[in-house]
Amino acid sequence: MNWQDLIKDNITTADELREPLKLSPTEYEQIRREIEMFPMSVTKYYFSLIDPTDPMDPIRKMAIPSGHFELTDGVLDTSGEHSNTKLQGLQHKYRETALILTTSECAMLCRHCFRRRLVGKASEEIADDLDAARTYLLNNPTISNVLLSGGDAFLMSTNKIKAWLNTLVGLEQLDFIRFGTRTPVTFPQRILEDPELLKVLADAQSKKQIFIVTHFNHPKEITPTSIKAIRALQSLGIVIKNQTVLMRGINDDPNVLGTLLKQITSIGIVQHYIFQCRPVQGVKSRFQVPLLEGADIVSRALAMQNGLGKSADYTLSHISGKIRILGKLEDGKLLFQYKQAKDPQNIGRIFSLSLTDDATWLPNDLT
Repeated sequence: MNWQDLIKDNITTADELREPLKLSPTEYEQIRREIEMFPMSVTKYYFSLIDPTDPMDPIRKMAIPSGHFELTDGVLDTSGEHSNTKLQGLQHKYRETALILTTSECAMLCRHCFRRRLVGKASEEIADDLDAARTYLLNNPTISNVLLSGGDAFLMSTNKIKAWLNTLVGLEQLDFIRFGTRTPVTFPQRILEDPELLKVLADAQSKKQIFIVTHFNHPKEITPTSIKAIRALQSLGIVIKNQTVLMRGINDDPNVLGTLLKQITSIGIVQHYIFQCRPVQGVKSRFQVPLLEGADIVSRALAMQNGLGKSADYTLSHISGKIRILGKLEDGKLLFQYKQAKDPQNIGRIFSLSLTDDATWLPNDLT
């Protein structure tokens, strides 16, 4: 069965969960109602990682609606993506980077998704004009890299991935090209069952460095199959990086997070970010960890790592930029630094704030 057919077999309804997860009538109804607001789609592979006897299973929490949380709490665009959109599907927030939303599709609709305003739905935010994107890049020579994301960039057809790469690899201004994809985690068959995809990536890699940024959140996601997919990509010379989201009930334990980071490093994946979970509608009340608590968790998890494993920055993707959460000061304040900023003058700026114990995000105005 090819990967397109496998995706068609995804679990998308509460009825499909009733028997394997032994849902009570109340649980069934709660999940059914949540799916009406925020769709569900889970690959059979990822669903197989769930322990059906454990209602607190972290894989289950990331894939299956709970129905127990406030679905209207939070906002849908936490980082000001609309304000950074320069043409349909292309965002230019940081001077050196163009972000292109290539599809609204994902192999799995993660319950913590920060783009749930568009993922899994028909969206007018998706780039549909390669020539227009190329022209924008040429007219903005400070852009030195492009991130192809979505949705999940690997849910494009292989021919469309090839078209994007053919458009980009010839641009001398680009130092590298990035893909954002969670398929090595949720749907490794996309990589393992499509030799043509590997050929397309290999050809592009021979002309321009390719990076793949993926998204492991829990040690249970690191399986022999996911490792095989990672190895297939690494064998092409592609560099794999990982960004983890710190989430309540998933990895908000230093030992769990520390184990995840160690295992990621052991298979040659470079640490990228540990992101503070965003205050997204339907996500905020379910997954966010307070910042002061998060700083302690990340500090203890990083203390478990060797030198190579300590490279992940605990970071908040704020409307004004990417902000490192450096740690607590003696007076109890939390210390921050802009790693990247919409206003280039803020890059590197260090500041501190007094936060309440339950604060999970920063105000929009940090001037």
